[in-house]
Amino acid sequence: MNSQGIDPKLIDALNRASGLELFHLSTIVERMLADPRRIIAVRVNMHLGQTVRFLDWRDGQMRNGRVVALKDTQVTLHEEGTRREWKLPYAAVEPPRATSSAAAQTTPPAAPPQVKPGRGDFRCGEKVSFEDKYLQTQVGSVVRINQRTATVDTGDGHSWRVGFPLLRHVLDI
Repeated sequence: MNSQGIDPKLIDALNRASGLELFHLSTIVERMLADPRRIIAVRVNMHLGQTVRFLDWRDGQMRNGRVVALKDTQVTLHEEGTRREWKLPYAAVEPPRATSSAAAQTTPPAAPPQVKPGRGDFRCGEKVSFEDKYLQTQVGSVVRINQRTATVDTGDGHSWRVGFPLLRHVLDI
């Protein structure tokens, strides 16, 4: 392994590949990196203010940065020391550990445990929001209360059956 952690045999094989083969490989890799399951695997234990390690694409070195924004496909970090802002795909960030002492130091004091909302917390006609499987926030109105889920109409021709713990009340101001 070289200093950047890449096997020299792999580099040699890539050097012998044709341009078309490299392009084909690059499209496969891009598709794999854009897979929502990979994004969620990194994002699930990530929160604002957390310090994470990321790869600097310019020199291949790992750096530390503080999470300042979480978007659908990228995270915004402020690099420690230089205060440089980085907008990176989640694939460039080392997945944070669920229970690490470093994460415990950067998190604010724990709030009292919240009771998960249930069937009795929602009524038909209420405005609610939730995140779909692609981490997109959906907003709509409850049109039906089921045993374990609420049917939510988002107004764009789609209705969703969403578990009560995943719903959040939306207040119109």
